[in-house]
Amino acid sequence: MKLERMDDFFAARVDGYDEHMRTTIEGASDFYAYTASLLPMEKETRVLDLGCGTGLELEEYFRLNPEADVTGIDLSEAMLKALKEKLPDRKIHLILDSYFDVSFGEGAYDAAVSVESLHHFPAGQKEALYRKLHAALRDNGRFVLTDYFAESEALEKEYFQNLKLLKEEQGLPENGFFHYDTPLTVDHEMQVLRQAGFADVQILKEWGTTFTLLAKR
Repeated sequence: MKLERMDDFFAARVDGYDEHMRTTIEGASDFYAYTASLLPMEKETRVLDLGCGTGLELEEYFRLNPEADVTGIDLSEAMLKALKEKLPDRKIHLILDSYFDVSFGEGAYDAAVSVESLHHFPAGQKEALYRKLHAALRDNGRFVLTDYFAESEALEKEYFQNLKLLKEEQGLPENGFFHYDTPLTVDHEMQVLRQAGFADVQILKEWGTTFTLLAKR
């Protein structure tokens, strides 16, 4: 398979993306709303969304808390444009960039969320991101992560080996963002969150290989 740059991959698929996500992933008809229900409901709550895409979870969240103040980060300009068009009247600040590179500040958010985005990255890169996220959350802040995970350590290892081979074969830079799924196991993901400083990490619900995790600061 030919690897595509992450932003190019999503730009080419923005039309029909929402329907695809809702209808082809097991549990998606439930897990966007469920994820949103776990975020704070106080007015003007500040929430950070990592890899917000077209905002499927944010549509659900703003139905529950229309006064929320959300910052969404995504690599895809096309996705952010679609999100802005869907939620023109909500308090949402969109950042076109990699969430690995953006400064989150310290104690700036009541909660953070990410849905079906972080399964593209290795543990070391995630730990650095989660440390930054932990610092950005206020006391008693929470991070709600809904994503899909590798079914075994052997599969996790295989995904990363395959990506490495594909990059080598296609002469692509090791540190570039290319669309290829490399999920960790759910146990490994929870371990990385704990290493980053989250003291309380638990599985709340699962749909096949997709899990919702709650990590408390």
